[in-house]
Amino acid sequence: MKYSNPVIKGFYPDPSVCKVEDTYYLVCSSFQYFPGVPLFESKDLVNWTQIGHCLTRASQVELGTVGSSGGVFAPTIRHNNGRFYMTTTNDTTRQNFYVWTDDIYGEWSEPVFVDQGGIDPDLYFEEDRAFFMSNGVDDNGIGGVVQCEIDIETGSKRSPSRSIWKGTGGRYLESPHLYKMNGRYYLMAAEGGTEYGHMVIYARGDAPSGPFESYPHNPVLTNRNLGGYELQGVGHGDLIEDHAGNWWMLHLGFRQIGRWLTFHHLGREVFLTPVTFDEDGWFTAGHNGTTLTSFETDRIPDTVIQQAPQPVTFGNTNWALDWCYLRHPAEENYALGTGKVTLKGTEISLDVPASPTFIGLRQRDFAAEIACEVNLTQGTGEAGITLYMDEQHHYDLAVRRNADGYAVIERLNIGDIKSVEHTVELGNSSQAKLIVRASHERYSFFVEADGKEVLLGTAQTRYLSSEVAGGFTGVLIGLYAQGEGSAAEFSNFKCEYAG
Repeated sequence: MKYSNPVIKGFYPDPSVCKVEDTYYLVCSSFQYFPGVPLFESKDLVNWTQIGHCLTRASQVELGTVGSSGGVFAPTIRHNNGRFYMTTTNDTTRQNFYVWTDDIYGEWSEPVFVDQGGIDPDLYFEEDRAFFMSNGVDDNGIGGVVQCEIDIETGSKRSPSRSIWKGTGGRYLESPHLYKMNGRYYLMAAEGGTEYGHMVIYARGDAPSGPFESYPHNPVLTNRNLGGYELQGVGHGDLIEDHAGNWWMLHLGFRQIGRWLTFHHLGREVFLTPVTFDEDGWFTAGHNGTTLTSFETDRIPDTVIQQAPQPVTFGNTNWALDWCYLRHPAEENYALGTGKVTLKGTEISLDVPASPTFIGLRQRDFAAEIACEVNLTQGTGEAGITLYMDEQHHYDLAVRRNADGYAVIERLNIGDIKSVEHTVELGNSSQAKLIVRASHERYSFFVEADGKEVLLGTAQTRYLSSEVAGGFTGVLIGLYAQGEGSAAEFSNFKCEYAG
């Protein structure tokens, strides 16, 4: 069977995976978006279906006015004695916590906090013991991968926090995960920063607290030396054993917009890479330690067919699964139907770290056409489609009320520069069909009114990239309304991918 990477496209970074019976479960970071921590399931490791979120209530996570790329970092999912656990960091409040559920399709618990600092927490269970790890500083001020034993019922520490491994010397040691395989304990982590120098490293020892011996050929997986290759930033992985006893790594990476164009705006995505153990008990990953855009493998049956992306509409998506909000939404401003959405605007704009009236889904591929009919039914504000990276980097195509009636605007927000580039007057009509066509390098903005399609302008995707905007997120396709007392109806939404 030949499968293509990424196996989950779009802004779904920092994957962690576990297996229960014949089903795999995977979680990803969500940062300032709500609900938090998307949750997926799969039967074959290639096709993933979102089944929920772990953080669905405001009481579980403080988002408030956290800035972009703040909030919920790097979760880990584990299963023990019939119970699922998800542990993560709220980087804004600097707290590590976990939630649990006995029903993977149901609600998760209120947070249980652990008095250990750092980020990217991990849980490891052995018999009746639970070990908690993060990357940070231990009780004696020593940095590295830090571990303590906890009471899993309360989160209280049963042992001091102690640094058990310092990695291989690369910058930004993060993403620790502990496993027991073939009688040994393996500690895997990432270094290099979640960018072009990212890499996966590991060590092994004879006890869960070490000491650990580093793999002699670290890093075990990285694309850092593959200049001119689409897949970059490979790192932050989690290991999983499949039904047949084969090992795999689910990890993040990103696709740059061109062979020599070192920009990425879709965010960090989920990749699947085969892992192989040698006779000495060390493992290797991928193709000579790199991840490829596709792998030919006999580990997955030829009967497994990797599903192609389907057009996205209001009717075939689930508002609670596929769509998300910026921080905690004011629910009274959203009326979400199967064929029509009504949004009420407020004075909060997309430019501030708060919760504007916004509902979005991840952009999953470079080539896409996004279309929606927008009717500004009330007030003097605006409503439309935004391609949103963060508060300072987003492109807006919107219907706006002005002194002479209505108009469609194309606005580019790039850092401190916020410019309405083009305007098409609508006269007394408050309704228009808005269209965005996306490619690797450009977004093109159109309005269809009175049966005619008019190009307002284009903008480069690179200015919505992580290399320009910074941060850890990716572009969301958002529907928004702003302006106190305004309201808008959205209908006939469709997002179709060509790749």
